[in-house]
Amino acid sequence: MESVAFVRLRAPYMHRYSGFHPRIKSYSFLGRQYCNTALTLASTVPARARELTCNAGSKMEPIYDDANAEFSFEDWLSNPWDVGIMLDDLDKFCSDNAVMYYQILVEVRWLLKLSEIPEVKEVPTFSQETRAFLENIIQDFNVDEALEVKKKQQTNYDLKAVVYYLKQKCDGHSEVLEVLDFSHSMCTSEDINNLAYGLLIKDTINHVMFPVMANLCKALCAMARNNAHIAMLSHSHGQASSTTLGIEMATFAFRLGYWARRISQVPIFGNFAGVVGKYNAYKFAYRDIDWPHVAQEFVTSFGLQFNPCTTQIESHYHMVELSDILVNFNNVLVEFTDEVRRYISLGYFEQMMKEENESCTMLYKLDPFDFANSSCDLVTAKSCLSTIKKLIFTAHMKVNLTDIQVTRFGLAPSLMAYKKFLLVIEKIEVNESRLAEDLEKNWVVLAEVIQTVMEIYNLPEQHEKLKELTRGINVDKESISSFIENLDLPKEEKLYLLNLTPLSYIGEAENLAKLIDEALGSLLGFKIN
Repeated sequence: MESVAFVRLRAPYMHRYSGFHPRIKSYSFLGRQYCNTALTLASTVPARARELTCNAGSKMEPIYDDANAEFSFEDWLSNPWDVGIMLDDLDKFCSDNAVMYYQILVEVRWLLKLSEIPEVKEVPTFSQETRAFLENIIQDFNVDEALEVKKKQQTNYDLKAVVYYLKQKCDGHSEVLEVLDFSHSMCTSEDINNLAYGLLIKDTINHVMFPVMANLCKALCAMARNNAHIAMLSHSHGQASSTTLGIEMATFAFRLGYWARRISQVPIFGNFAGVVGKYNAYKFAYRDIDWPHVAQEFVTSFGLQFNPCTTQIESHYHMVELSDILVNFNNVLVEFTDEVRRYISLGYFEQMMKEENESCTMLYKLDPFDFANSSCDLVTAKSCLSTIKKLIFTAHMKVNLTDIQVTRFGLAPSLMAYKKFLLVIEKIEVNESRLAEDLEKNWVVLAEVIQTVMEIYNLPEQHEKLKELTRGINVDKESISSFIENLDLPKEEKLYLLNLTPLSYIGEAENLAKLIDEALGSLLGFKIN
């Protein structure tokens, strides 16, 4: 029995199926784990490969050559999908640096909020210059500043480093430095983090995910408009019928638009209630302050919804809802991808691809690799998003430090799939002659309209006669015309039926496809084109 080493072949292509790339160091702890694991496997390949040999007659030889054992992960960028570029937008909101930014934002704004409460005498009202100084700390935060925070980190999740960073930034500003400890007073790390992660999710959905999802809808709307007039055979639950390519695309555009709209409407919740969520320390320190009201004002000032009843851990049910919506959006896109691949195999679509997509044995054929690649990312995303739900439902009674990780690994493969799809959909051309050829072979699609006319004029044995005409035999133009000629119908109706063809029997499909922009724009709340 022969043994085969797969590592050399699969390693350069690993990211195509995993949805991630080891160069993405910003994906923090899990990203580094992913990279380190891959590097460890690569370093052990030569030793392991010596044990893996293939049977070549009486001579046993290693199938791996140490001289060619090294490869660089930089080489992975040689594939058509530069993963780093595709995730740049996500990196702006979900990197370690972004998390620090949102944590600093919440810490500074909480200090400013305390300065506005007269009962908290320890934090006096700040002057306009001091407020501007604190706001500038937020606005001026960049990569260099993030490195300063990281220097002060003792663990991967040490929020105290942010406090130390703020003390460093405020050194020399006595008005702030004297009260800076109150930026984290009475509250827990979860108070800061649940708002920071909530803002992160809110901005990621609004500025990254939703725009790309909307662009997918726009791309399908464009396909619907451009192909509104092209008749095709609809393969609906095994029964042939005429439709148009435009309305088929419009149907998917509207289905995707429904879920895109839903994701834009999910409220992101937050709380700020201290240990176990009951304002214990707050109430003991300042008994005359309505802390639930203060917390509500503070949370809603970020554009988040206030959750008044929590344990220490906010429920995060918005993450459950977002996960469900993304899974449903992705399921529709997977179905559409499968449909496109089927159209390619039927010859309805042609790919404008480069030679690297050609089949190894059938050189006349181009493999729909790009769509398969997108589907793999969508399946990966579904698995990650399902894991997010499980984690959330078990996190109410313990500190949850997985928010940012599951967020990154839930959104990253989805975003990659969307961007890949937008690229490859431009490489599709419609083969109108092939679509017309299939319709020409299926004159049986006119049986529906013939039966409808027979019912209107109450002709006898409608069902039996059509069943005799259409079942078990090849129905062509001549047999349909002959059947119509023998019907007892008014001359005008008979002439109308005789002039019908599978290509012209499309009802309102063309007009419906042309109206998809208006329909989807009404659903999403903005103009599509």
